[in-house]
Amino acid sequence: MFISIVCCLLSSAYAEQKLPVALNTWAFLEANQVAWAVLHEPGKSSLDALVDGVTTCEDRQCDGSVGYGGSPDESGETTLDSMIIDGSNMNVGAVAGLRHIKQAIRTARFVLEHTEHSLLVGDAASNFAEMMGLHRESLTTPASKAMWLEWKHYNCQPNFWVNVIPDPKKRCGPYKPQSKWLTTNSNTKRLECKMNQRNHDTIGMIVINQRGQIYAGTSTNGATHKIPGRVGDSPIPGAGAYADNEVGAAVATGDGDIMMRFLPSLLAVEALRSGKTPEDAATYSIERIAHYYSNFSGAVVVVDRWGNYSAACIGMKKFPYSVAQGKHKSIIKFRDCIVT
Repeated sequence: MFISIVCCLLSSAYAEQKLPVALNTWAFLEANQVAWAVLHEPGKSSLDALVDGVTTCEDRQCDGSVGYGGSPDESGETTLDSMIIDGSNMNVGAVAGLRHIKQAIRTARFVLEHTEHSLLVGDAASNFAEMMGLHRESLTTPASKAMWLEWKHYNCQPNFWVNVIPDPKKRCGPYKPQSKWLTTNSNTKRLECKMNQRNHDTIGMIVINQRGQIYAGTSTNGATHKIPGRVGDSPIPGAGAYADNEVGAAVATGDGDIMMRFLPSLLAVEALRSGKTPEDAATYSIERIAHYYSNFSGAVVVVDRWGNYSAACIGMKKFPYSVAQGKHKSIIKFRDCIVT
């Protein structure tokens, strides 16, 4: 009994040294700094910190891959995806294909706190946001319009179409299914589109307060020149983010069309549950994807309930992520990626 009490006290002391913690994908340091500051404000929660941190990226259009005015789809429109998961009860609030509303993460919070649903989409999600007090406005900017016009000028390259006519590598649509493509072509064409940080990525953030309350969340404007209606991994629980106060949390970033097929954040959290370290859990999650998609590009950031964290990545040389922990201010760290 005495030994158990001592072990419990030592574990608590160990956790206190590493909590609170705020982590997010990429070198989005300002978002991390805002989350970290809010986390230390009296009366503020880890949810407040998460939402304010991610909102910072939405407002500043981090890398053009988060927030308004980036990643126009084939029709030139920017739409937003976002999600929040509460690690204490597994409740989720998410939006996908959000139109004309800049505050995607705040809309996801409204879904979390004011509905019994998990995911709202499209114009209906925008109507919901208006009911919650947000206002509609254009998400198009001169920069995003210019990006779309240039893409159209160069025959809509690159794009996400396969097995259609006319040849999507040479012409814009509209497209029709290629006849008998199953016998004359291969689904491997789905892997040919090269992705990078500026045409598909996400901010994924995890915040754990001193008491161990975990929230994880995401926000993105999706893949540039995506087919209208496309939704990636970011608003899907277990894909873009997952959290459980009992073990920890994970967020993912990369080619969302591939990642959502594997639920990498859920894989990482369940690996923590089975006893793996954050580093091993992140590596396990990434390797599961790489086993099927050798050209995959992406990363997973993982933190356990005590504040131990790590990341794993593939398809790039190094992966930057932002972290603040314990008494230490926000910094950028770099993870060497798996070589295939």
